[in-house]
Amino acid sequence: MSSETRPLELRPARPGDVEAVADIWYHGWGDGHRGKVPDALVEARPRDSFGVRAAQRVTDTVVAVVDGRVAGFVMVAGDEVEQVYVGAAHRGTAVAPALLSAAEDLVATAGHRRAWLAVVPGNARARRFYARQGWQDEGLFDHHAPGLDGPVRVPAHRYVKDLSGE
Repeated sequence: MSSETRPLELRPARPGDVEAVADIWYHGWGDGHRGKVPDALVEARPRDSFGVRAAQRVTDTVVAVVDGRVAGFVMVAGDEVEQVYVGAAHRGTAVAPALLSAAEDLVATAGHRRAWLAVVPGNARARRFYARQGWQDEGLFDHHAPGLDGPVRVPAHRYVKDLSGE
């Protein structure tokens, strides 16, 4: 049975999910960012940093669970969908659209009429996905990601979605 037909559960993350979230995040971040962002940002993202950050972000993380295992996650802060990652075995299934929809709901429930997220130009797969989900590319901006010695300037596309229903 493909993950497309298996039951998908979305739920708030729990401390016991941190290791799975960190693993998905590390591998997914590498796929979407290595070779596409400044070296200073790659240096600031060693394997163990994903576990530390996943543990810090449990309360604002939603996980997708398939067959009792975390298949992906999303993190939201205010009106920003900060992280959307799906394990390699579940890419191209219903997991990513379900997570993004959950993130949109969280942003709207928090009272925001518009959500936004940042995508590096070289991450064509993510950019196509967001466009298919109704997000609009507002163009390039300088995203400032936390680095080892302060913020790292990362050129990124700002994608937005109107959540007002108008």
